[in-house]
Amino acid sequence: MSLRLLLPAEGVAGLLSAWADQPRVYDRRLTEDDEALSLDYFNELVDTGCAPPDEVAVIKAGPANRAAFLTNGRIDPVKLSALRDQGYTIRFGNLQRWLPAFHRISQDIQRETGYSNYMHAFLTPGGEQGLLHHWDQQMAVIVQVSGTKTWQLWKPPVESPMREFNESFRVWRDDFIPAWEAAGPAFTVELAAGQTLLLPRGWVHNPHALNHSDPSLHLTFAIRERTPLWLAEQLLAEAVQQPEFRRVLLPGELELPTLAERLAETKQAIAAFLDTLDIPAAAARVRKAALTEQEYST
Repeated sequence: MSLRLLLPAEGVAGLLSAWADQPRVYDRRLTEDDEALSLDYFNELVDTGCAPPDEVAVIKAGPANRAAFLTNGRIDPVKLSALRDQGYTIRFGNLQRWLPAFHRISQDIQRETGYSNYMHAFLTPGGEQGLLHHWDQQMAVIVQVSGTKTWQLWKPPVESPMREFNESFRVWRDDFIPAWEAAGPAFTVELAAGQTLLLPRGWVHNPHALNHSDPSLHLTFAIRERTPLWLAEQLLAEAVQQPEFRRVLLPGELELPTLAERLAETKQAIAAFLDTLDIPAAAARVRKAALTEQEYST
C-alpha cells in the first residue's frame, strides 16, 4: 500500500476509516524512497534542468513564476540554479506525470482510496519562504524529506471548498492575512524530516523555512476527495444515452420565460431517468471511474 510510504500503519487506518478534519502530525519510518527522492536528487534536477518546463515554478513570498528560468521555452539550469541561490523556492509539479516512481505511488493511492491525486515537490532554501497564506481544495499529505519547515495553520474560513468553489484566490479579501496574523495561528507545526502532516482541505497554511538555516524539501500528496456531487455527475453521465437529453435547444428556448419552462421539464426528465437506472450496474461503473478517473472534467 503506497499510503504506508507516507504514513505509519495507524495513520493509514485512521485516514481510511474517518478521513481527518483536523491537522495531525505522524512520525513515519524512513524508506528507500526517501533516499532515492532526496534533497540531492531534486537539487540535481535544478542544476541539470532535467524537468518538464511546464511543471516547474519559482516562488518567493508570493505567487508562482513560471517563466523566469526559461530560455527559448526550455529550462535554463544556470537561471534556475541562480534563483534557488537567491532564495526562491523551486516547485516541481505533477510528479506522477513524469517520474515513474511517483506514477506508481499515485496509482496505488487511487486503488486504495478511490480518489485521484497528484504530487508536488517544494525545495525551499534555509531562511526563506515560498507560498504565502492560502488554503487548498483537497486533503494534503505533507511528507517532509529533508530539513524542517514551519507550518502556521488556521481553521478554515470557508466550508468544504472543492474544485473552483471557494478557492482561496477567488474569494480572497485583503483583510484575511492581517486578521489571521493578529489572532495568531490555531496550530504551529515544526515539521522535521521523517514526519508527515495531514492537512485537511480548507485549512489556511503559511509554510516557511524562515527560522531554519538548512534547506527544506517536502512532498505534497494532494488527494482529491470524491463527494456526493461527484456521484450525481456519474449518474447523470449516463443520460447522454437518451435521445431526449441530446436534442438541440433553440436559441429562443434559452430566453425567459421559456427557459424556466425548459428547466422544469428537464428536472422532471432527470427524475424519470434516475428512476429507471439499474443501481447495481451503475455502482460497478462508478467504482471503475473512481479507480481510473484522473482529474475532474467539470
